[in-house]
This record gives sequence, structure tokens and C-alpha cells, in this order.
Amino acid sequence: MNKIPRLATGVAVAIALLGALGLGYWWGHSRSARADAMSPTNATTSGERKPLYWYDPMVPDQHFDKPGKSPFMDMQLLPKYADEASAGGVAIAPGVQQNLGLRTAVVKRGQLASDIRVPGTLGWDLRQERIVSARVDAIVEHQFVKTPFEAVRAGQPLASLIAPVWSTALAEAQALRQADSASARALQSAASQRLHALGMPSGAARSGRIVLSSPVDGVVSEIGVREGQSAPIGTLLFRINGNRSLWLEAAVPQAVIAGIETTTPVEASVDARPGETFRGRVESVLPQIDAGSRTQRVRIVLDNPEGTLAPGMSAQVSLRPTAPVEQPLVPSETLIGMGAQARVIVQDDKGAFHPVAVRTGRSADGMTEVVSGLRGGEKVVVSGQFLIDSEASLSGALERLNAGDKAESPGRQP
Repeated sequence: MNKIPRLATGVAVAIALLGALGLGYWWGHSRSARADAMSPTNATTSGERKPLYWYDPMVPDQHFDKPGKSPFMDMQLLPKYADEASAGGVAIAPGVQQNLGLRTAVVKRGQLASDIRVPGTLGWDLRQERIVSARVDAIVEHQFVKTPFEAVRAGQPLASLIAPVWSTALAEAQALRQADSASARALQSAASQRLHALGMPSGAARSGRIVLSSPVDGVVSEIGVREGQSAPIGTLLFRINGNRSLWLEAAVPQAVIAGIETTTPVEASVDARPGETFRGRVESVLPQIDAGSRTQRVRIVLDNPEGTLAPGMSAQVSLRPTAPVEQPLVPSETLIGMGAQARVIVQDDKGAFHPVAVRTGRSADGMTEVVSGLRGGEKVVVSGQFLIDSEASLSGALERLNAGDKAESPGRQP
């Protein structure tokens, strides 16, 4: 009687084991099949659909080159297949466009307003600077100009000197001029050359005194000696700067320095002379970049015939670079991304929207040059373009836009 229950128990255990083995085989086979189906290699060899990329539907702009769990949400990444990508761009019904506030603008070709406004500082035009110095050992006997920044005229006396070397050479030259002998007349030329070699200015001898005069019209910007002071050879006595023109130095950002060259016209205004405009020209673009501000200094010559401008004044400078060639111009707000990732949304003749990669140039007054990517005449989206760009990313349009670009790493793709 005990054999029958034992036999029934053994049959039940055998059936349970066979069921478990069958379930395990089915589960493993099903998992392997799913893994094979998800394998890019298997999809390629079997002719099945190959995903373009995997994405998180909550963050469609981020693409991945392999399946797995999303780093953003607790969910698996979804594949995007080539046959799911919209070939006709993103289509939006007119009513929806109005509700979204989509606005478009036609791309026009033109020259971007290129006036550049930067601050500057006035200084002396050093091409007009003159130095009056003692070319021999001397003593300052008397000063006619005693205060700095006094205006002087060419030929105006500055100071009288006691200079034994000059006095001796001058006396010899005068004695030879008064001599009647042939030998004396032959030495007159040599005496004049000696005075010249000693650096004695022409016309310095006045009534038995040696008087130094201003060589040019200008302003005495520096006085190096005083009355009764000795002045060894080479001593600076007076520094005279002309003020018919001044240098205006402006720091121009390196990004907009292109097009500025010699003779570029300039307009400047100074706080000391409100309502007045002073015109000049670029003399040179200095070959040095300020590492801190990334600016390059431009030297401008401003005419100052009335002497109303003075060194040290601050000025607002307006430069107009050489006119560039015409380029397609778009409102700056239409751009999505920057640098190599810059793009705009273009509406085609059928009303569909497409992302177009562009390379941009300069920007001014709310407009940006498009160096490549547009030709002019296209219709670009000015507002609401980010919504379309997100949909284009999800539909695969951006994938086609970036076709041929390789990811820098085997992980996330741009």
C-alpha cells in the first residue's frame, strides 16, 4: 500500500523538474534572441533594421551609440531607426504655428553695419617732438621760458648758456671772418665746420651771448634745468611737442580688428568739447596684443589746428573698417548653438521646417553674417525655433544634418 503514494510523489517531482527545465530553456532562448536582435552586428548581417542611435525620450537631443539605461531617467534607452526619420522635415499645421508664436524672416544679402565704437586716450604726436639739449658742457645763465606747458614759436629764445667750448670756437670763427689774408680766408670754412661739429645751433650767437631757441612751434612739455644749474654734455634742457595734430590710441577688440588699416577714417568726440566731432585717420595698427583684454592698439592721428585738444583727454572713437563683401544676414536670435554646432531652422516651399548648419561671421545691431550655409532668400524661423529643433532632433533630421561626423568617444554622441 505504501508503494502507490511513493510512486505518485516521484512522478510529481519529475514533472516539476521537467517543467522548470523547459521554462529555463525558453527564458534563456528568448533572452538570447532579444539580445541578438538588439545587436548592431546581427542587425547588419541579417538585414534587419539597424538603429541610427539610442535616445531618452525625455531628453531627445542626447544621442547614444549603444543601448542601455538612460543616465537621466530610470528607464531603458529607445532605438531610433532610419525608416522612422522624417524625410520631409518637421511639418506644423498653420493653426499650431500661430498658437506657438512662430515667426519667420527672409534672409537678405547685405553689408553689416561695421562702425566700431571704442574708448581712447589722447597723447602727443611724437613725430613732432623736438629735444633741445646741451651738446657741450655748459651753465644755464638765464631762462626765458620757465614754466612747463608754455606755448612757444619757432625761433623764440628759451635760455642763454655759458659754454666755454662754444665761445672759443665762435671767437675763432669770427676772427677769421675779419682777417684779410688768404690763409685766414682758407680757414674760415674749417672754423664753420668745427662749430657745426660741436653742435652749436645756427644763429645761437646773439650780442656776445649764446642763446638757444625753439626749433618749432609747440608746447614746452618738459624743462630739465634751471638758472645757474650746470648742464653737462647731453643734458636735456627743453622738450618741445607740436600740437597741430595729436595721437589718439584706442584698444580695439581682436575679434573686430579685421578691416582696420592705414587711412581708415575715424571720428572722435571728447567730454571736454561736447557736441564737437574731430576727424582723423588710422596711422598704424600696432603689432601687439594685450594678453589680458585681448585687444590690439590702434594709433590714430587727429588734426588739432585750433589747439583745442590736449594730451590726456579721454575720447570715444568711431572707426569704419573697409567695407566687406555682401553676405547673407540673419537676425541673431535665429541662431541655435554656437561655433561648429550653429544652425538655423529653414522653412521650405512646402511649409516643412529643416535644420541647416551655418558658419557665422560678425554680429552688429542685432544681425549676424552667415559665411556659409545660406545663400540669401531663404525663410528662417525667428521665434519658436527651439521647439522645432527639439522635434527635428527626435525625428532624426539632426542626425542627417551631422551625417559623416564621427563621435569623439564611443559613448555619448553630440
